[in-house]
Amino acid sequence: MPPRILVLSASVGAGHLRAAEAVELALRETLPDAHVQNIDVLTLTNSAFRRVYGKTYLDMVNKAPHLLGYFYDKLDRPSRSGKDRGGKMRLALEKLNLRKLVRLFEKESWDLVINTHFLPAEILASLRRDGKADIPQVTVVTDFESHRMWVNQPCDHYFTATEEGSQYLQYLGVPASDITLTGIPIHPVFRKEKDRAALRAKYGLDARTPIVLQLAGGFGVGPIEQVYRALVNVPEPVQVLVITGRNEKAKEELERVPVPAGQRGVIVGFTKDIDEYVRMADLVVSKPGGLTTSETLAAGAVMVVLNPIPGQETRNSDFLLENGAAVKVNTIGTLAYKVTSLLRDPGRLRQLRANVARIARPNAAFDVVRRSLEFMRKE
Repeated sequence: MPPRILVLSASVGAGHLRAAEAVELALRETLPDAHVQNIDVLTLTNSAFRRVYGKTYLDMVNKAPHLLGYFYDKLDRPSRSGKDRGGKMRLALEKLNLRKLVRLFEKESWDLVINTHFLPAEILASLRRDGKADIPQVTVVTDFESHRMWVNQPCDHYFTATEEGSQYLQYLGVPASDITLTGIPIHPVFRKEKDRAALRAKYGLDARTPIVLQLAGGFGVGPIEQVYRALVNVPEPVQVLVITGRNEKAKEELERVPVPAGQRGVIVGFTKDIDEYVRMADLVVSKPGGLTTSETLAAGAVMVVLNPIPGQETRNSDFLLENGAAVKVNTIGTLAYKVTSLLRDPGRLRQLRANVARIARPNAAFDVVRRSLEFMRKE
């Protein structure tokens, strides 16, 4: 009988879903006979819980990022009393609102669960502790540093993006033997080499003028127009490409922005060919989400970090800067200056690209799958 494998994520931002998709594709390629089901667990709950858990996150990213950072740091600290009453209440609320997920664990037979978000991992760990499920599970951390929320025991194995992330999990009590450093799973298309010149010709772009790619995430968040205006006014010839994701309003607004003579602006909107756009780019201007950062590294592009969300993204930014694989812009007012400085210093760009190549992990999804299958339930 073919093995039955669940890949579980939560649509809190787009990155967890993209990691789950990468794992699913790697599973289907590695184990083509397996029954693989990829589920966003927030589709298994009511609209109110879905809004609070998913939409509130995006609202805070846009309107109160420092408050989000406060909660991120607070949740990373153990309670002073040693009794996590808040965590128990949260878990009870999650199980109440995710009864369909609980039934999926209790009533159906699965040989393995691979989590790219901590929400389903927390619920399955609770059911295993209570003797209501015995499904093997592994958890994939989708940022470059780990966080206490990712630790949900029992869990058969954890996958981290960095050695620092592994060390922190060990500090939190996870045995070193239960952790593998793989990087963050990204779409298998990023494993394929593609000719930059051919891609530029395919999209009608000039072969010699530098390309600056502006990313706004899958949902198109942040000060998109302000960033775009700064980039098209760089005092060097550039081709500015903008991926606005599913934010159609932002796309329409950018198309009305005047572009100075000698510069070029291309507003792309949502695309499934993100790997080709990143691979063409000389610079990628973006928030450093775990998936976006991993994809940019795999494509060999240099990231210009802008507006990291306090918490996980500031830590991702630290990782890039410590490894000399990115530059950081603290305010849109200096964005044009920073980009111009890079474009005028080809030696520095070459060194940044060399550092990018050193820390890139394009095979992470397959490394996760290969190790995960070792924990699959045996007949």
